Amino acid sequence: MKNLFFACLFLLAGTWLNAQNVTISGYITDVANGESLIGVSVYTKSPRYGTVTNSYGFYSLSIPKGEYDLIISYVGYSSIQKKLSLTGNLTLNFSLGEASEELQEVVVTDKKLDSNLKTPEMGVSELSAKEIKRIPQFLGEIDVIRTLTLLPGVSTVGEGANGFNVRGGNVDQNLILIDDAPVFNSSHLFGFFSIFNGDAIKDVKLFKGGMPTQYGGRLSSVLDVRQKEGNNQSFGVTGGIGLLSTRLMAEGPIVKDKVSFMVAGRRSYQDVFFGLATDPEIKNTTLYFYDFNAKINYSINDKHKIYLSGYYGRDVFGANDLFSFGWGNGTASLRWNYLIGPKLFLNTTLVYSDYNYNIGTPEDDVVPFNWDSRIRNYVAKSGFTYYLNLRHKLNFGTEATYYNFDPGVITGAFDVRLQNEHALEPAIYLDDEWNVTDELTILGGLRYSWFYNLGARTIQLYGADGPIDNSNVVGTETYASGETIEKYTGLQGLAPRLAMNYRINEKTYVT
Repeated sequence: MKNLFFACLFLLAGTWLNAQNVTISGYITDVANGESLIGVSVYTKSPRYGTVTNSYGFYSLSIPKGEYDLIISYVGYSSIQKKLSLTGNLTLNFSLGEASEELQEVVVTDKKLDSNLKTPEMGVSELSAKEIKRIPQFLGEIDVIRTLTLLPGVSTVGEGANGFNVRGGNVDQNLILIDDAPVFNSSHLFGFFSIFNGDAIKDVKLFKGGMPTQYGGRLSSVLDVRQKEGNNQSFGVTGGIGLLSTRLMAEGPIVKDKVSFMVAGRRSYQDVFFGLATDPEIKNTTLYFYDFNAKINYSINDKHKIYLSGYYGRDVFGANDLFSFGWGNGTASLRWNYLIGPKLFLNTTLVYSDYNYNIGTPEDDVVPFNWDSRIRNYVAKSGFTYYLNLRHKLNFGTEATYYNFDPGVITGAFDVRLQNEHALEPAIYLDDEWNVTDELTILGGLRYSWFYNLGARTIQLYGADGPIDNSNVVGTETYASGETIEKYTGLQGLAPRLAMNYRINEKTYVT
């Protein structure tokens, strides 16, 4: 009873202390185009309290009542300082303009200005589209993946191979997301280019370790890519003609300050040059890629925002009428942001992802055939961010992924259809970003996943003694559509996460 009494007393004290605070919250955008800005520092000058904006430009800061100088700061943009007299909750939206390129006065201080803003995220690299474009690129082509390989711990698989390796992990151990939709092949032209059009990309975040609990399904890393939302102030077109591809992007308002769009396309033209060759073997070679990005952003009001985005890309390769094959990704994402209160933010997302691969020979070949295979993912998830107080920020939510694996449909000289595989993976997660002291921050959390292998499918049964092949089949068992074949609901689905940030004399140590 004594322990229960002290626990209740502790909770009541925490509630009372939290009640003495007021909350400043709102969105921060780019004044030129209305795009939300990710990772903007929002802090008070003295005493120092601070936070940063989330992936949708939202911030929430709970501080005691009083007089403050509030500072909004972001790399490459002019800072804003505003005097506040806080007596109650306040909603403040800000728009930042780009800083002048002129060399400004340099002020050296003995203290880091944003020393109160620290994160326990370990091995995280974040790049904006502007930063990526400043980096020298191969043949002048902006490439997100090649830029990431310049970071510590990231390496290329090799020329002519797809993907990237992170700290020794395999390519298939990287979770690649574009607007929350998983992508299974991140490369064009056998790894020479990535599928991400630099004109359509807004922000890139790579987790090389200590991944937050909202991400699951991979061991090595998470690459979270966000597309531009579209300029809601004015219409504009950008593009370029490179040595290997041509790109074009258009964006603008449908309803100013409310609805905006972005569409972008890109295509390579190696096939045009092959057609000019005199050698028949080269002349009849086909090799090109194309992709298309689109997004619509509807800001209903300060509480509700809706985003609809999509991507489609494909590679086509054929050699002198001997064979042909192609592969491509297609994704669609529908997201709803709901600001439930000044301290509680909800993001709900529906996702469709499709990866298709096919290889075949011409119809007049001796043994003509065509093999088609694909992977489809259907994802529904809701994630909450609760800014409890200055010490605690909670992230929690649910996610469910339905997998449809189609190993192959073979047509031509013979027709074969391999059995489809179906699976369902629900998950829940919770983590707490805890500022224990001004020097110590801990991120701890849990993610738990279930896995169900589903029908429809026919399973072969093998004898207890003997090899697992057709010579030892003793029967079959058929499962109806949606029926559970096997399930994994034990402790193997539990994934604890822990990261710590400790600051000593302005130096940060992360474990």
